[in-house]
Amino acid sequence: MSGSNDAQFKLELKRLIVHACNKDLAPESIRDDEPLIGGDAALGLDSLDVLQINVAIFQRHGVRIDDGKHARRVMKSINTLADFIRPGH
Repeated sequence: MSGSNDAQFKLELKRLIVHACNKDLAPESIRDDEPLIGGDAALGLDSLDVLQINVAIFQRHGVRIDDGKHARRVMKSINTLADFIRPGH
């Protein structure tokens, strides 16, 4: 099953993001398809946040996001991040 089809996995990712970036909001309030990075995103993650999330994902899942452009694609939303970490078979 791909990551975006696993609600429990996506909730785990939301918790990881909130914790890694010290955000003061309920992980459940993050929509699966909303933008994560940029000024128009509800979370408004910046490059430092992306780096912190990258480290947390690597430590937890052993998956590394290569560079800033790749991170912007992968972290477009919870759904895209979940599918990157757990692609469908």
